[in-house]
Amino acid sequence: MNLLPHTAEEFSSAEYWERFFRRRGDKAFEWYGDYNQLCGVLHKYIKPRDQVLVVGCGNSELSEQLYDVGYRQLTNIDISETVVTHMNQRNAERRPDLTFLQADATQTSFESGSFQVALDKGTLDAMASQEEGALAGRMLVEVGRVLAVGGRYVCVSLAQEHVAKLAVEHFVREGWAVRLHCLGSMEGEDSGPDSSSFALPVFVLVCTKFRQPPPCPVLEMCQGEDGAPRRLATMQELLSAVKECQAYALLRQRLRAGTDATQSPSLTLCHATTGLPRYTLTVQDSPPTAKLPRTNYFAIFIVPQGRESDWLYGSAEGRSQLARSAGFRRLVIVAMHRDQEYQDMQAVQSELSPMVMDLAPPGMPANQQVPFLSVGGELGWREVVSRGVSALSGEYSVEDVRGEDGQLYRRLVFLNNAGLVQSESRLSTQATASARKKSKKKKAKPAAPQAAGGPPSVDRGFLCCAHHRVMVAGLSLLGVGSADSKGQPVSVLLVGLGGGGLPQFVRDFVPAASVEVVELDPTILEVAQTWFGFHVDDRLKVTLGDGLEHIKTLESQGGCFYDVIMFDVDSKDPTLGMSCPPPAFVETCFLEKVRNLLTPRGIFMLNLVCRDSALRESVLGRVRGVFPRVLSRGIEGEVNEVLLCVRGGGEQGEQTPVSPPALRKAAQSLQGALRGHSTPCNPDIDIASLLEDLKIA
Repeated sequence: MNLLPHTAEEFSSAEYWERFFRRRGDKAFEWYGDYNQLCGVLHKYIKPRDQVLVVGCGNSELSEQLYDVGYRQLTNIDISETVVTHMNQRNAERRPDLTFLQADATQTSFESGSFQVALDKGTLDAMASQEEGALAGRMLVEVGRVLAVGGRYVCVSLAQEHVAKLAVEHFVREGWAVRLHCLGSMEGEDSGPDSSSFALPVFVLVCTKFRQPPPCPVLEMCQGEDGAPRRLATMQELLSAVKECQAYALLRQRLRAGTDATQSPSLTLCHATTGLPRYTLTVQDSPPTAKLPRTNYFAIFIVPQGRESDWLYGSAEGRSQLARSAGFRRLVIVAMHRDQEYQDMQAVQSELSPMVMDLAPPGMPANQQVPFLSVGGELGWREVVSRGVSALSGEYSVEDVRGEDGQLYRRLVFLNNAGLVQSESRLSTQATASARKKSKKKKAKPAAPQAAGGPPSVDRGFLCCAHHRVMVAGLSLLGVGSADSKGQPVSVLLVGLGGGGLPQFVRDFVPAASVEVVELDPTILEVAQTWFGFHVDDRLKVTLGDGLEHIKTLESQGGCFYDVIMFDVDSKDPTLGMSCPPPAFVETCFLEKVRNLLTPRGIFMLNLVCRDSALRESVLGRVRGVFPRVLSRGIEGEVNEVLLCVRGGGEQGEQTPVSPPALRKAAQSLQGALRGHSTPCNPDIDIASLLEDLKIA
């Protein structure tokens, strides 16, 4: 029988509750759990000798059960005359001292300071739905009046956002201490499919009245009835902690209902003491048609530290492939967060076990063994070497990690999109070997491999980003390294600096190349120079400014021509369906300006990252409308593709090598030029293989 209110107004209507309790009859209605589920936390805050006001008692058995275990000074009030009459009749003989009164909780006749506890199970939630919280506000004022100094308001609630915000703001304003216990979900007879709100966890809000307000708000969060209180600095932090608990409960409810291989829901778990993000859990199901061993229900995969942004773990496509390879009906992929300490794999498994078991697929036997999977049984390694804030891009982290190949890498990550590595460089072999030796000798995390007091030791001959390698290989279309081009200068304009690996490589290894970089964010230039070994000189210059405006200005001035123009700039708007480049960079009128700045043999290179197929086709159409020859090279395992666009329109443009034999010959010439360069650190790049999969776009 589902008698729950259908509208917000019904929650606080005396007429509704009269009808409710008449239809309900003698059957007790327990909002948010019964005495057995709540007694642990209630006994912590309510003493048997306390004068207790039970607000909105209904026909719950809670007061009766408290009375039976020794709580004899309970005054129950409710707005419904029917329920008050019924409860007095029900308890007249067995509990003669248990009082039930008809009263409006917003305006009672009790003397000020006459109670030590006000107990509320669901009444605040009901009243907060009416008059935009005004009714609940009046009730909280009345509770504050009737409670003595040191008294407590103990409220059992779902703590939905509008309710929690109203209550916390009220008691902080009044100078009370606020503590929340998250007890988890308490599903009962009325929590069926028609009342999905009961999938939310139940909270117990405990607010203590002080004689004098404390100098700063006292805000605390506890997990379970016995969890140690975690102090929070602001109301927003407390409300965020509540939302995290609710997100976990709703995800658990959703996953209990079935599996969906097309979705991969995720949530973040925070450290119980610090409140900082500690784990991100992503649930990946296998398709129902997948042929799996009967016993392979559920497994937990722990991603090594520093590798959570790898394609296999950080993309939907990669996680789907990982789940198929693992061969389980459901795989929970766990990423560990930076700035957190993890002892070892066994400790991580012990910490996760009680939480992740709630996410098991439906139908899994109760005694089923759930394996923890990992890469080599190791936690991985990450060391943050620098943190800072960019006015344009937000907080960033420069960190060293160990890759799958055992090498050490340096990464730049913007924390507002922590799953994406903005830039990456490999650290030199000498530094890597040194760090490994330290690690073996001390059996500890390797120190950040860099010269004492000097810049980081970066391998400038290694390009980590696959699309950067394709862009370098695209220089073959210019005939770089061929007998005809020896000594011929190559001028490059690059929009987007990042860590500086691409422009530094071109300057160091491409014969007679000069590079101009346009970068909007001065912080990025500082990071590149300080942590990624980027050096400006007469052949490598940086202009700070807007790439759009810079190109428009150059084109309007005329007479400034480049052999290569590269766009490797990301969009700050994640809602566009195209994360690279920003849409203004691929408008027809702007592409025409780019073409006008190219020499007759010139090449325009675009790193395109677009998940929206219709938008991608639109971009390609505009590019093809400006450039007569457009070649595309997809990046394996990623969404990226590099467009190589030939300016054409002249004798040199018409001779651009695009046929397979011509490309192979051009690749050999460029390969020889790169490896024959005098720079001691020879580049690790295979030009021919990078050009094999070029297609006409």
